[in-house]
Formats: sequence, C-alpha cells, structure tokens
Amino acid sequence: MTLLYRLLTVWLLIGAHSYAQTTIPIETADFAVVLQTDKGNYLNMVYCGKKLPQSADYAGVADGYQFPSDNSGSYNNAYTPAGTWNLVEPAIQVTHSDGNPSLDLKYVSHQTTRPDANSTLTMVKLADPVYKLTVTLFYKTWPKLNVIEQWSEISNAEKGPVVLQKYASANLFFPNKSFYLTSFQGTYLKEMQPMEEKLQQGLRTIDTKLGTRAMLLGTPNFMVAFDQPAQENSGMVMLGQLAWSGNYKLDFEIDSYKTLRLIAGINPYASAYTLPAGQSFKTPGLIYSLSDRGTGQASRQMQRWARNYRVLDGNGSRLTLLNNWEATYFDFDEPKLSSLIADTKKLGADMFLLDDGWFGNKYPRNSDNAGLGDWQENRKKLPNGLGYLVKEATKTGVKFGVWIEPEMVNPKSELYEKHLDWVIHQPDRPEKYYRNQLVLDLSNPQVQDFVFGVVDGLFTKNPDLAFIKWDCNAVIYNAYSAWLNKQKLPQSHLYVEYVRGLYKVLERIRAKYPKVPMMLCSGGGGRGDYEMLKYFTEFWPSDDTEPVERIFQQWNYSYFFPAITTDCHVTDWGKQPIKFRTDVASMGKLGFDIVVSHLSPNDLAFCQQALKNYDSFKDIVWHGEQYRLASPYDNSVMSMAYVSEDKAKAVMFTYFHDSRVVDTNTNRPIQLAGLDPAKQYRVSEINLYPGTKSTLEDGKTYSGAFLMTVGLNPDVSARRTSVVLQLTQVP
Repeated sequence: MTLLYRLLTVWLLIGAHSYAQTTIPIETADFAVVLQTDKGNYLNMVYCGKKLPQSADYAGVADGYQFPSDNSGSYNNAYTPAGTWNLVEPAIQVTHSDGNPSLDLKYVSHQTTRPDANSTLTMVKLADPVYKLTVTLFYKTWPKLNVIEQWSEISNAEKGPVVLQKYASANLFFPNKSFYLTSFQGTYLKEMQPMEEKLQQGLRTIDTKLGTRAMLLGTPNFMVAFDQPAQENSGMVMLGQLAWSGNYKLDFEIDSYKTLRLIAGINPYASAYTLPAGQSFKTPGLIYSLSDRGTGQASRQMQRWARNYRVLDGNGSRLTLLNNWEATYFDFDEPKLSSLIADTKKLGADMFLLDDGWFGNKYPRNSDNAGLGDWQENRKKLPNGLGYLVKEATKTGVKFGVWIEPEMVNPKSELYEKHLDWVIHQPDRPEKYYRNQLVLDLSNPQVQDFVFGVVDGLFTKNPDLAFIKWDCNAVIYNAYSAWLNKQKLPQSHLYVEYVRGLYKVLERIRAKYPKVPMMLCSGGGGRGDYEMLKYFTEFWPSDDTEPVERIFQQWNYSYFFPAITTDCHVTDWGKQPIKFRTDVASMGKLGFDIVVSHLSPNDLAFCQQALKNYDSFKDIVWHGEQYRLASPYDNSVMSMAYVSEDKAKAVMFTYFHDSRVVDTNTNRPIQLAGLDPAKQYRVSEINLYPGTKSTLEDGKTYSGAFLMTVGLNPDVSARRTSVVLQLTQVP
C-alpha cells in the first residue's frame, strides 16, 4: 500500500467523522422530537419518542439507521425539497424567479426562546446554497401537556417572485415497525366517522378541495398509533390536526424501509402561490399531542391545551339556549317569536336564539332560495326590528342571539344584483349552486369590509345582543375571483386568500367585540378547527341531532375537542324519550331546539329539572378531565365520565343505544377513571324522569380505588336507556 493511498484513506476516515454535527431536541415533559444535521449539513428528523434523561444522549440516536444518506441529501429530511436529490413526496416545491424548479435546503442556525412561562419556541433556519430562499421551521411546545404546534415560514430574498407549488406546514419521520392510521371521514349528517387502517407501503392521502365548508366530507383530524392499533389507555399514539379552515392535505407515506413520512399542510391543488421578492409566506400550524398511555391521555392533553391556550374563552362559561329553527323553520313572525322567548324563560335556558329567516325585503327570506346577503330585518315578519326582540328577551329575563351566514349570497338578492363582482363564479360559465347559494369573494378587501359590517351593524344597533351563530353552508364551484383578476394576481391565490380574508374579518370582530360568544355552524362539523376556534367559543358538530347518532359523533369529536366547544341540542329527531335526548346533549354545551308548548307536563318538568341539574355539573363537563369508559363501537353500552381538576366531583353518563341485540355486557360494572383512589365518593343518580325512581342505592359511598378497580353498574337496559350519576367526595 503506497504512502499516498494510506494518507488518502486516513483523510477520508477523519473527514467522514469530523463534521460539526448539530443536534436539536424539541422536548416536552415526556417526549422529544429530535432534529440533527448530517455530514452534508442537511437537517434530519432522527427521533420521536420518550424523552431521554440527558440531552447529550440524543446525539447517537440515528447511529442504528441504515438509510441512504450522503452529501447529496438525506432520507429522513426534516423539510424535504423537490427538484434536486429527493425522489419521495416533498414538503416544498418551488420555481425560482429565473424559472429553475430545483430547491436544496441546508441547515443555517437555530434558537430556542420562551414566549411565556408555559411554552417554548424553537426556530430552525434552512437555506438554499444557490438561491436566496430560506425556510424557517417553527416548533412551539407546551411541555406540561406534551403538545406541539409546528409550522414553516418561507422567505424570498431573490430579485424576482418565486412560485410556491407546495408549501407544507410539517414534515415528520417515524422509523417504528408498523403504523395504524385513524382518519375521520363522512358526509352530510354522517360527519366524523372513524376509519382505522394499518398503513401499507405507498401513499395514503387525506384531503379536501371544497374551498369553504372544507370539512364536509372529511376532517384534518387524525390519529397515528405506533406498533399496534390505537388503544384508549395504552400504547404510543399521536393525535393531530392541521389548524386551517380551507383546503388541506395530509400525506402518510410508508416507504420501502417500512418507515412513515407524514407531510401536512395547505392543499397545493389549484393553489400555486406567487411570493413576491422581499416577502414571506407563513403556513398554518400542525398541532399534535403525544402519549404513551393511549388515546385517552393524548386527548385529555389536547383538550386541556385547547381550553387554556387556543379556544376563545376556553376556561369561561357558556349559555344554554332555546333555538327556534326546528320549531318554526322560516315560518315565524314577531308574536310567535315573543312566545318562544317566553318559553325560553319557562324552560330555564339562558338565551333565545333566532335562526335563519329574519331578513330580506325585496327578496324575503322565506326559504333558502332568496334573501341571503340582504341583512336588513324583514319588515313583514319583524315590523319593530331585532331591537324589539332583544328588549323582549331582556324584559323576560333571558338573553338574545341571532343567526347569520355573512360569507354567502343567494342569486335572488339585492346584494347579488348590485355586486356581482363580489361573487366567486366563472363569468363565462353557468353558475352552479349549493343550497341555492354562492360564496362571496373574501380575498376582496371590500367584501371583507362588508362581512365585518354585517356583524358590526348588528352589535351597533343592538348593544345587548348576546350571541352570534355564524353559518357556512356552500362549497366553492367555478372558482374565480374578479378582484384577483383586477389586481393582476394569479387565480391560484383564491383558495388561500379566501381563508386569510376570513381570518382578517374575524380579527377585526374580536378586536372590537372580544367577549361575545359565537358559534361556528356549517351544517355540521365543517369548520371545527383550531384556527377558527381562536375566534369562536364553540362549534356545531352535525345537523344530525338523532341522539344515538350523536353518541357516536360526540365520542369521536372528544378525541380532539373539549366538551365546552361542542354544541349539543335536544331536538325531536329520533324515537328516544326526552330524557335520553337530554342526557346525551348534556355531555357538551347543552341547548334545546324543540317546541316547548308541545311538551307534556312531565316532559316539561323533566327538562326544567335537567337544566337545573346541568347548572350543578356543567363546570365539570366544560373544564374537567374527560374519560371514555365504554365504547359504543364495542357493545350496546356507551359510558363517559368527567372529573373535576381537584378530583372532588365527577359526573358519569351511560347509555343503552342498541336495543336490537341482547347484550350481556349491560349487566357488568363499568370501571371509572381519573378519581383519587384514597377518596370516598357518594354516588347519586340525577336526571330521573318524573314518577320514576333509581334502581341504584342512592347516596351509597365507594372509595375511588373501588370505583376504578371493580367499577359500578349503572343498570342501563332497553327499559332504562340512559343514566346520569353524580359523584361527590365525602368530607
């Protein structure tokens, strides 16, 4: 062996191991996501799992990987670019100002700060070594809750515009052995239906292209279970959601090495975005909760995070209500509404909510085919205006709320006649309607002013207005913006700028009216996301209020949302008795959409007492810890409990939901969870229907250890279909 060859070999060995490796642990109380540079200075995600005792231990976690990695790019890249070394699904794809479609990103720097006492923020800067384009990856953690929010910011310092073809929020990598994905799909009246599948080699995509009401057919919520199917109380899981109110795309790719790459962000479909020189593009956040104690722990972490840090007034109160929709639909007048306001007080609810149909004069809103967009009180129905009804409610001792759908327009309206240029539609093609309506172009600042003015006008004229129900029923057909065309901006900006325009309106509303509660309604859960819930106090899970269906839907929503955000109404849907319907709705924010005057004396008495009972435990449901005890998917019994933070009180809901089968599981005790094993609890049944008695021994005392180990049989059956139990600590 020549001396030159020996020297060359030594130099290569030294060079291969002497590069300056940077390791970036993003830690919560129990978990860590670890980023690390390789010898080519590419940033990789090398670990996601239990937090290690010493940060220095993370430096070697990638040593066992046998993945392709050299100076030209890395297999487990933390934000994979397109057009150069990468051949898998990219997180980002661009065309530079000179037309070059390639991108390479290398590590530049990072820093970690403390925005407040409860969170940390890590920023990692990447840059193309040839072009002046940078990407900053953001990782915000709430360590005590094991919750992470991740997003990216793309900055263009080139001389001309850069076109972003794809611009994901997050690119995650997991080397576990097997993966089980649960997504939540469905359709109108069948929202939030779970589907679990073992991911196989290839690409599994969850997305929407609807534009508005984007979650009608599916949601950006998901769970990934590692190494085994998702379990409630055991196993490693991630619960996630992309916090974006428009088109989204979630890619789950199992590669030839059986590893998982997760890419989440705005759907690039018809959304190439031209980023001018000197400007930046911020993507929405991917929020996820990690747990090694199953979906129960992960969801409680997510729920507490939402209440404390994201949902508007998440630790506050909510209003019970009586809605007129199913009592009157569009057929009402002032005397009829005054009577319903009196019924609200009689029932014992906090507020009367006036739904659709109160506006429009040239084109009266007497059905869903006219008047939308003309937000003046209908003089025939409401000769004295909304102000009279607000005063009537105040005089009666209840609050008053009102329904609006300000993003939409009927072709049969004055707004459509005066401002066709404000409407999203292709000018040279036939209009296509969803629920007889079209979508207003919120990329247009004039439309933003109009929508803000709808809300501002209502509050200006009616300062005591207490609640807004904000609906959104149409999707976008024939996507085209006259305003973008006038500004000489690409039409491919529309889907993104629509959502940004909506957020701008909501920011203005909250700047002027920070505390007024507002409900997100979209015919169902089409708007249940954590970006919109910055501005809204709650959302409407589904137009399907049949109580058995609601048991399943509320179970599924509970993985991602606290009960305080989910509006649950008692209606006439279904064949179940009023007790069953009310008990089901009491697991969230309770409301009624019934004809009070049609209730029998016993039904009315039950509802009145149930509202009083609800007042006694609603704080536990809204702000306590939620435990799913018996799944409705496993047998004919569903059970769920809420426990106060100090573990001194709890409320347990149990339902017999399927009388078509004989289920011996109904005669078995249900183990509770979340109690203090050393405490003693007195158990009492509430929400008993007039004239009935509990089959349980009232006031019997059990230890928390007994209730969580042996359990309690609520005695539900085909004859006793719903049971609500209150648990109170014995001094």
